[in-house]
Amino acid sequence: MKLKVLVDNNTYIDEYYYGEPSVCYYIEDEDTRLLFDVGYSDIFLKNSTALGVDLKNIDTIVISHRHDDHTGGLKYYFQQNYRNNISIIAHTDAFKEKTVESFRICSPMLKKELKKKCNLILSKKPKKVSKNITFLGEMPRTNNFENTKPIGKQSFGEISIDDYSMDDTALVYKGEKGIYIITGCSYSGICNIAEYAKKVCGDNRMFGIIGGLHLFEVNSQAVRTIEYLKKNNIKELYPCHCTSFQVKAEMYKSLPIGEVGVGMEINWQ
Repeated sequence: MKLKVLVDNNTYIDEYYYGEPSVCYYIEDEDTRLLFDVGYSDIFLKNSTALGVDLKNIDTIVISHRHDDHTGGLKYYFQQNYRNNISIIAHTDAFKEKTVESFRICSPMLKKELKKKCNLILSKKPKKVSKNITFLGEMPRTNNFENTKPIGKQSFGEISIDDYSMDDTALVYKGEKGIYIITGCSYSGICNIAEYAKKVCGDNRMFGIIGGLHLFEVNSQAVRTIEYLKKNNIKELYPCHCTSFQVKAEMYKSLPIGEVGVGMEINWQ
């Protein structure tokens, strides 16, 4: 499997691409070509051109969750008229309206509009995306230290309820050396995600993780997350996007973390 970072908060020194606080990864698994998230704006289009990634060949777009820093690029993707049969895979709640106070922070394109433009596949259950990659669907939240607090409101017509980001999901690649997790923001908790990925794949060998971990302070959750990753003997860890410098610095003391930036490429076997 090959993964190339098209959008991240970070750009490497002397690498002249565009960055923004969002996520977009280009992924190849054998004959399958997909995007995981599409960033906030149109810079994934600009970076893909600069990096030699032809988005006309994309089979599928997988969305990690509904926030606009992961879905905002959809309107720019569809302006390109690349193909008529693109599939979009996401949780069943991923294209519902969401607000924080008076701000709309969901996808610019909601379910009704998307169904007219693509093969929209919404699922809470795991689903194969390619030969070796699985969309995990809704995550069981089983531990006692990754409790999710509500972020804004989810709208159902005129009714709004607290939103606990139950649409948060991830991808898992099962390779020769174990499993590799690709996540957007990990609102479900990266340890919950990892435990579910192990169960879905039937493999307890956790080799690598890339993505946002939604950890901002070196608090009890961060400490227990580090302990969990050490216990699982993770070999490659690429925390980015919504992971603070302080947390990454603490992780660096005992975990094999790497820097993420636009243009970075990972090849996992």
